[in-house]
Amino acid sequence: MAYGEIAEDRLDPTRLGAKAAREHRVVAPLAEAGLTKEEIRALSKARGLPTWNKASFACLSSRFPKGTRVDIAAMRQVEQAEEILRGLGFRQYRARHHGDICRIEVDSEDFEKLLSSGVRQAVVDGIRKAGYRFVTLDLAGYQMGSTAGLG
Repeated sequence: MAYGEIAEDRLDPTRLGAKAAREHRVVAPLAEAGLTKEEIRALSKARGLPTWNKASFACLSSRFPKGTRVDIAAMRQVEQAEEILRGLGFRQYRARHHGDICRIEVDSEDFEKLLSSGVRQAVVDGIRKAGYRFVTLDLAGYQMGSTAGLG
């Protein structure tokens, strides 16, 4: 089995899935080749792949505070919440799971779009439909690994 870890990922201690992958002997060919995100994007673009500039997304378990038990139902909630954001055209986002609270992170330049009445209501309705009671916006904006130190 192989997964998409890249060279920079090995420097990030918040990537708990990497430890599990090593323990289960899952290979990471991109990281083993020493390829960085920029190199992979350049190679993908040169080969005409449509995903060459796709926003990066870590595994769904990174949406949960460190030490939180992750189950299939909660992962589905996160997945549904992020599908709402993607469907509304957001490019870089996360739906962070905190029990019955979904903490949304988007790039700060997207705050105005998110808070426009039609979009805001669609986000709230969709995320509540996914099973969350409360929907919040993190005013710090999108931050990679922002749940790592929370518990």
